[in-house]
Amino acid sequence: MALLPAFCVRADESGATHPATQEAHRPRAATTKPAEETPVITDHEATIAGKSIKYQAAAGMLTLKDDLDKPRAKMFYVAYTVPGDSNRPVTFVFNGGPGAAAIWLHLGTAGPMRVKLNEDGTTLPPPYALVPNEFSWLDLTDLVFIDPVGTGYSRAEPEKGKEFYSVQGDVSSVGDFIRLYVTQNQRWASPKFIAGESYGTTRAAGLSEYLHDRFGLDLNGVVLISTVLNFQTLSFDTGNDTAYPLYLPTYAATAWYHKKISQDKPVKLQDFVQQAREFAETQYTTALVRGNALPDDERAKVEASLANFTGLPIDYVRKANLRISPHRFEKALLSDQHKIIGRMDGRITAHDADPLSGAPEFDPSVDGYVGVFSGTFNQYIRQELKYENEQPYEFLSPRVGPWDWGKDNGYVNVATNLRECITKLPSLKVFVAQGYYDFATPFAASDYTLDQMPLSKELRGNITRQYYEGGHMMYLNQPALEKLKKDLAAFYTNTLRTAVKN
Repeated sequence: MALLPAFCVRADESGATHPATQEAHRPRAATTKPAEETPVITDHEATIAGKSIKYQAAAGMLTLKDDLDKPRAKMFYVAYTVPGDSNRPVTFVFNGGPGAAAIWLHLGTAGPMRVKLNEDGTTLPPPYALVPNEFSWLDLTDLVFIDPVGTGYSRAEPEKGKEFYSVQGDVSSVGDFIRLYVTQNQRWASPKFIAGESYGTTRAAGLSEYLHDRFGLDLNGVVLISTVLNFQTLSFDTGNDTAYPLYLPTYAATAWYHKKISQDKPVKLQDFVQQAREFAETQYTTALVRGNALPDDERAKVEASLANFTGLPIDYVRKANLRISPHRFEKALLSDQHKIIGRMDGRITAHDADPLSGAPEFDPSVDGYVGVFSGTFNQYIRQELKYENEQPYEFLSPRVGPWDWGKDNGYVNVATNLRECITKLPSLKVFVAQGYYDFATPFAASDYTLDQMPLSKELRGNITRQYYEGGHMMYLNQPALEKLKKDLAAFYTNTLRTAVKN
């Protein structure tokens, strides 16, 4: 049975609360849980993948303590569990930032309710609404959505924030939360997964090894959505040309979407992207390596190909010295229409109020969704889940930081942690989901990082990759949402089938 903490409060449909029954929840040996850690439990029913599922939602806090049993922080979570199946897996879900709460995955793809959008993922006018999510992951696994310290309702104790605002501090605090939740809810025997998006994939890679090494808490699977494990692949520092070829396939996909490419015949997105990949890995990379030593005739050929794949004028490519940063591309692609494109989703556009500026004034693929997700969550958590908290829910917190990356020189690269965990735990499976139009964590950069991991041929088979016609939050586009659910269903089924055989 998937158990929630015994000393909880249950809310009925009227909003009234009363103690949870012993029949539903096994009693604990002590009743020392403070009132603020008493989660509110509500009962619900959903139809997912054509099947009716009765589930419970728990919204509450867990307190992280130091070795002297003094509070360090309170972490907020929402857990969805289906009682009655002791073998049911549990997945811990979080977003990135650093500074992002879990509402994006919660109300975008994984939870039982999702924000109401147009089919292509564009927003509707306010007032915003939630709709039942027939593509929720809840038919596959119990779900625990975690807000890291400083995000959502999670808060550090006074003067303690610095302990959490670092790569390792973040990993250890979320790892400590997972251990505590698993212990309090008797989930040590359950199959366990973690799922992260964006910087959450960085966290997930670090967590995979931390949970194994620190607690002996082994995962069955890791889900990475819009992945960044090696930050060198996202950096455009002077002297680092690594990122330019890795962004080119994303530029090509976006130019294709906006019909800025010139082709004699119609070309499929995947075919055009593959052409861009091959050019990026060969002629383009060679040209960047050779620099000013590249002969003029060869440079001219590369410039022409780069203009074709990016949809930019050849004169622009020439003036950029073959090096086009994402901000420049976001400004330049639709400059003839006085439009910018989104960083998180290159499909999304907005009017460019200052065409001569060096970077977009804002990101239309972020700002357009802030109100939708924040407004619906604040209503949902109170009206449906009966949880009250007057603190602002920090969906993208400006207070998380300054972030300690732990590197005086060089770049954070947690691919090593993930690789070491797969090597130590050969049964661990990894699912990687990437959007074609994502400029924040481009899909070719993720592929490059995974391909550089020194795994045996057999262990490389532990990693499944899928690509989607969407951006950073590819699931906002409904066809991508449907494909993601189908792919995850196969991933969970195959992973758990292996676990049962063992």
